Amino acid sequence: MDSNDSSSSKGTLRLALLGNPNTGKTSIFNDLTGLRQRVGNYPGITVEKKMGFFEVESTPIELIDLPGTYSLAASSLDERVVVDMLAGKVPGNPPPEVIVFVADATNLLRNLFLASQVAELCIPMVIALNLMDSATKKGITINVAELSKRLGVPVIPTVATRDEGIDDLRSAVISASKSKPKFNPVDWPEAVNQAVETLSSGIQAGSSATLCPIEMRRLLFDANSAVGEHTHLPEERLKEIQAEARAQLTHAGYNPLAAEALIQYEYLGKLLEGVVHRIGETKHDQSESIDKLMIHRGWGLAIFIGMMFVGFQAVYSWAGPLMDVIDAAKVAVQGWIGPMLESTPTLQSLVNDGIIEGVGAFVIFLPQILILFLFIALLEDTGYMSRAAFLMDKLFHWCGLNGKSFVPMLSSYACAVPGVMATRTIEDPKARLITILLAPLMSCSARLPVYVLLIGAFVEPQYGSFIAGVTLFAMHFVGLAIAIPLSWLFTKFLVKTKAQPFLMEMPPYRVPRLKNVVHRMYEAGFEFVQRAGTVILAFTILIWAALYFPRPEQLVTNTTDSYLAEIQTAQQISEDDALRLIEDPESDESAELDNRIQGAYVNQSYLGRTGQAIQPVFELAGFDWKITVGVLASFPAREVIISTMGVVFSLGGDVDEESGSLRDALRKETWETGTRKEAPVFTLPTVFAIMIFFALCSQCSSTLAVIAKESNWKWAGFVFFYMTSLAWVAAVLTYQIGVALF
Repeated sequence: MDSNDSSSSKGTLRLALLGNPNTGKTSIFNDLTGLRQRVGNYPGITVEKKMGFFEVESTPIELIDLPGTYSLAASSLDERVVVDMLAGKVPGNPPPEVIVFVADATNLLRNLFLASQVAELCIPMVIALNLMDSATKKGITINVAELSKRLGVPVIPTVATRDEGIDDLRSAVISASKSKPKFNPVDWPEAVNQAVETLSSGIQAGSSATLCPIEMRRLLFDANSAVGEHTHLPEERLKEIQAEARAQLTHAGYNPLAAEALIQYEYLGKLLEGVVHRIGETKHDQSESIDKLMIHRGWGLAIFIGMMFVGFQAVYSWAGPLMDVIDAAKVAVQGWIGPMLESTPTLQSLVNDGIIEGVGAFVIFLPQILILFLFIALLEDTGYMSRAAFLMDKLFHWCGLNGKSFVPMLSSYACAVPGVMATRTIEDPKARLITILLAPLMSCSARLPVYVLLIGAFVEPQYGSFIAGVTLFAMHFVGLAIAIPLSWLFTKFLVKTKAQPFLMEMPPYRVPRLKNVVHRMYEAGFEFVQRAGTVILAFTILIWAALYFPRPEQLVTNTTDSYLAEIQTAQQISEDDALRLIEDPESDESAELDNRIQGAYVNQSYLGRTGQAIQPVFELAGFDWKITVGVLASFPAREVIISTMGVVFSLGGDVDEESGSLRDALRKETWETGTRKEAPVFTLPTVFAIMIFFALCSQCSSTLAVIAKESNWKWAGFVFFYMTSLAWVAAVLTYQIGVALF
């Protein structure tokens, strides 16, 4: 969905959902909207824009889930989006009519800091006081009625994980849209008001830009706020105006960069006096006890590795039966449609080997992607994801990054597109850029079909399913193992940055909520089909055309004559007897001739010719021309490799990574020329060289496009160049060392 089309339709109430991270905001969003959601991007940047729709009392409502943030500092992209959306500075997106602010009942003071910042806009607000069950367990009681009176806005207690309070929240939203309740803002000292006036006067003197109150305070209180761009003033002039305003604060006895927090927290502290009570002594947090094991230097890391191993074993094992069902359905459709088009072979091939095969080429991945996202959703919902980032901080710190880089990288294991987008939470632009450059190295779900095909065909038959699972597990760490030293190189020589301190809240451990997990899987599957499906289908059809054309008529005659002569010589029979053999549709000779004709067509096709032309470059890695054709075809999207190999080996649409016919074809493939003629192409060194190549190569046009949007096309081109070069070198080394050892 293009975010430029996201403005509310007439009569639709426009809400914004706002709050700190780990407050249950996502659960409330899902409770309110159900499956009526759509995801896009904000104009000009790839920060995710999540929207949902519901209806209350015949009023249609559009709910925008703003990124979770602790403040409006506008230093990260998430914070900047929140400020711009609330201020109405996002093209095509008017400011919300009502804000639903989700606050954690166990840490109300800190949560209301953000709400008090937003209060400057005077937008009607409703507070969803979530996690009330957790507050009760900790001995915290809150006088909700008194809190609502002091804040000036409705306060609705909720337990989103059990749908408690959601109906009351819906009703409160409708009431707020009519009564317009405003959060009581802080009464700023005169020195702050004068400093704001100085800022305003200085900006108005040099620019026609209009800034709202929260934008003015961001310029006053924040060291590096992106709001300055809205002034349209030269950077040096803006700094002069800010320095003058901050000097006034300093003269009045305030530290400009600390004044806001001190004033706001003093105000909120007095406001909450007598409202929040703790019964008895503070109860021991069970999460702290669990964390003694889960983030232990030794045991914690062992548990983390064990979880990753179980997760990838599940992806390898559980997806198989579901993929078989999808494959059978695809074959059935091809078998039903194919005979209808026999009179037009080109159209028949286009429909069966291009369109239907293209649809099957991305639908077949859904079980793997859904299982992988199930695993990731469970990690997030339980609260373990933050612990994993904490553990990984020690691993990343020495190379100039911190644990925050781990979350985008782990997300990239499912798909590099959301992984690259997740880097927006990294405040330091250099650290963020390095994480973007490294995220595509993580072994995303699109690489799984290559691993499954080759491991299933060559590793499992020789070494068993356990070693096959270990191999799959190991392949997913190849990119990470390369990314860590590359990170050190990039931070030292490419963008030259220092390690950033690691600050991340540890949410309490919670039982995963089935609704949230299902929502996450649904969103992932839908986004994959929507984003990657059309790309894969288009490129499958293009690849079909490159492999199908040209089709000279003389090729069939020459191939048939050559095979007839071969049969006559081998079986010592007449030409007529040999002809009868190949004309018998049930004979092995007839099937072999069909395969040879298809192989000849591929050999002289446009893609086949290209593969043969550059094959010497890849021969050092043990790739023959057919593998090289597969590599070329998979550059737009790695998933295309399976359908390409099916066409290259004349197996049509009856193949996927689990296909026995494709695995048999790979095992039987021999070198056609050179000193290795008749020797098997797919030896273990070749198999591992291919997997290493796909583990490291940049073969996803969608990822490159997102990188270009997050940075620019120069860095996207750099990613393509360095990853492709790295993949080729690693594949050559793998093959050459493997041959030398074995």
